[in-house]
Amino acid sequence: MASGLAAKRVLYEGRVQGIGFRFSAKEVAEGFEVVGWVKNLPDGRVQLEVQGQSSEVAAFLEAIEKSHLRAHIHRKVVVNIEPVQALKGFLIRH
Repeated sequence: MASGLAAKRVLYEGRVQGIGFRFSAKEVAEGFEVVGWVKNLPDGRVQLEVQGQSSEVAAFLEAIEKSHLRAHIHRKVVVNIEPVQALKGFLIRH
């Protein structure tokens, strides 16, 4: 049974800038069949957008939660968004 396409926007709060969060998220993404991007926000949060099969998106987000980054995440907000087919790879945006 196919899980369908999913797209998520995740806002991470805590001590998530200046610790290599974006680079670590990109590295984690390489182990999954997902596309998207991650960037620092001016208010100190990190925004991540990811899309792919629902199971891959869920596994990717869980892998971030289980990585060394979890110690820096104090809160996260997950929002479902519409998938955008034009994305390729997983990028760090500035």
